Amino acid sequence: MMGRGALRAHLVGVGLAGEVGTSRETSLRSYRAFAARDPRVTLGLLPESTWGERELIALMADKCGVSGDPAHVAGADVIDPERTLCALDAFAGRLGEVVRRRAPVLFGTGHPQRLLGFYAGLADALSAAGCPVLTPAQGRSVDITTRFGVRTYTVWYVQGVALLCEPGSQETGRIRGAHSHSPLPVRVVLEAAVERGGPLPELVVGDHGWVCGAGQLGIEAIGLADTDDPALFVGEAEGRVSVAVPLDDAVRSDYYRPLTRYVLNRACLSQ
Repeated sequence: MMGRGALRAHLVGVGLAGEVGTSRETSLRSYRAFAARDPRVTLGLLPESTWGERELIALMADKCGVSGDPAHVAGADVIDPERTLCALDAFAGRLGEVVRRRAPVLFGTGHPQRLLGFYAGLADALSAAGCPVLTPAQGRSVDITTRFGVRTYTVWYVQGVALLCEPGSQETGRIRGAHSHSPLPVRVVLEAAVERGGPLPELVVGDHGWVCGAGQLGIEAIGLADTDDPALFVGEAEGRVSVAVPLDDAVRSDYYRPLTRYVLNRACLSQ
């Protein structure tokens, strides 16, 4: 089992923390868009406070360890691995509490190419521990506005994890998950759960709109977020997201496997 020191070295060594692939320019662009309440960046969260660019930089410096200097406008962004580890511990704590209650859980990702394996490992362990892993709205259509116009995707579950399926891919048997920031999928899933009489999830685990969309509706949510995803950290600061784990969300999928093992061990769910 990888200990805290070894995981810290892994985080930095593969670019999950330390100097990450997300640029400072990209992060600042997201902070400006969030300050302007661009829905592509707010991810379904309706902020209660006024978050200007400087306030967001200060928040992200506190939550992630990025530079708090507004004059720092170029180069690679940085995530403090200690902050990542502390957030992973809190993340594991919430999973452990759900397992103690045998409460229903929903997993969903807007980063299926990168993060599906991370969530699938957690979903399998929670299911084995007696938590219902919910899969409502399988096959339902969701219309998403993209820069190319409105596209219709399908809600699909792979290993207990919800994602948006590229049009037509389920018919071929080769599921292609779509990258998405939208909160619409989690709303569709929750609506379907209500229609069939429940249960509703007591915890939503994921990223992007899955976390912010659920948190905005009053459902406990925890997830992963990069330095250009300020919405999850604002949600955490305002009490609508329980845990936001800062890390690069676009490295190789196998680099997240040690995180799955670490979280399961901390949650006393190692198999």
